Amino acid sequence: MHEIQLLYVENIITRKKSTPQQELIFVMRVANLSHDKKVEVLWAGEQGEWQVLSASYQYQLNADEECWKARVIIKAQGHTSLPGNINFALHYQCLGQEYWDNQAGSNYASQADSGIQLTASQNLQQLGFESKLKAGQQLLPITVSVNQALQVKAVILHWTTDNWLTSHTTPCHFNRHYWHEHAQSNARNPNQYGSQIWQGLLKINDAYRVEYSISYDTAVGVLWDNNDGNNYKLSHEPLKLMILNLHCYQEAQQDEKFTQIAKAIDDLDVDIVCFQEVAELWNEGFGDWKTHSANIINNRLKHAFHLYSDWSHLGFDKYREGVAILSRYPLHNQSARYVSDSDSIFSIHARKVIMAQVNVPTMGLINVFSAHLSWWEDGFSQQFKKLSSWASELQDQSVSATLLCGDFNITSGSEGYQLIVNANEYEDQFLAIQDQCAFEKILKVNDAYWSNSHAEDYRIDYIFMNKVSDLKVHSGRVLFTDDDYGRVSDHCGYLMSFEPK
Repeated sequence: MHEIQLLYVENIITRKKSTPQQELIFVMRVANLSHDKKVEVLWAGEQGEWQVLSASYQYQLNADEECWKARVIIKAQGHTSLPGNINFALHYQCLGQEYWDNQAGSNYASQADSGIQLTASQNLQQLGFESKLKAGQQLLPITVSVNQALQVKAVILHWTTDNWLTSHTTPCHFNRHYWHEHAQSNARNPNQYGSQIWQGLLKINDAYRVEYSISYDTAVGVLWDNNDGNNYKLSHEPLKLMILNLHCYQEAQQDEKFTQIAKAIDDLDVDIVCFQEVAELWNEGFGDWKTHSANIINNRLKHAFHLYSDWSHLGFDKYREGVAILSRYPLHNQSARYVSDSDSIFSIHARKVIMAQVNVPTMGLINVFSAHLSWWEDGFSQQFKKLSSWASELQDQSVSATLLCGDFNITSGSEGYQLIVNANEYEDQFLAIQDQCAFEKILKVNDAYWSNSHAEDYRIDYIFMNKVSDLKVHSGRVLFTDDDYGRVSDHCGYLMSFEPK
């Protein structure tokens, strides 16, 4: 295996607003020796001045290799001329070692405006593959370059949007005018390197994911490109949901911690946030929106989210204490309800839950609940049963998933947790992603002895998802620890992502 290997180079000259410009693209295969790596292209134009161009990760080729790409556009302005013909080499640094792909010391060459040049080992090459679908994307264009010596008669895309429960075939067409369309100018010699361009278009509609492989009918038989046995896979970003108990203004350096929470939401591209112990100054029971903790955090995001909040009781003798939901997507059908026997605003045992419906692109309607329930001895059983009954009332065929989120004040393995397990309606999503073996034992088999082996799981914050959900958990992460964004509360936060099944 080569540690770094060129797949193809693209060299095209265009005119944009009468200004000539030259675009260089280098695509390469890189051995995944470590997460920490530096990949770059050293290149020089006809002036002989060598430059360094950094490459970036594109997608996973297989378990051991990745695809990386470097791209630069040079404009001819003033005394700056275009590079023209170029020479180049690939450089890779990792684990204190250096690796090169430089044609055994003679370097690669690419002539100006020559289009796409495949390496000698690449007879077939997909161009411009990206692993992420764009928001609202309905069509997926696919372009491949083929060595004309193969005498290709047909190129077929084999694809699915439902994990091969159903599949489709779409033919590509040979594009004789690709260079004119792509470069908006006549390439000097578009077939200089013997490349043919074939293009296909997949109508994916509102699919969350697409998977495909490519077959080539050639003079030597049918050849396949299936990304080294992994197929090509694209998807939208998963839904990211975060939960956090804000500790009701009891933190030292509280204002800085609000800023840190907002930074994490921005950095991690969180879509929905469920907060508990949300507080604002009591103000004789009327509240003070300027001091509302969820509102302060929301105003510090790069782009404010939709916010819904309600309060249940007087907290710490000076705050209206409640819960909140923030969402990147509009909130619908918001409602709040006491699930406790008490609804006295002067009782700490008065617990109000809020819910909102979120229409997530490619995933559908999701019912999200933000809850802060009492300890077992203070009424958890009755409160959870009321919450579960409320959620069931709102669950119908139009709802893709119901998520009960927040501070449940029960540890895993406790009587309260067993109550949820035995009801056989909701599943602990963090456990599903962190310890699949325990998850199967607890929530699938309900082994009589599971609570003993799970006694050291001290979580009291959860995301429970209903079993009839059309979603599945994709990843889970603990936030706001000493090592991850720092402490901001007496609780840590949890970030989980979801995708369609």
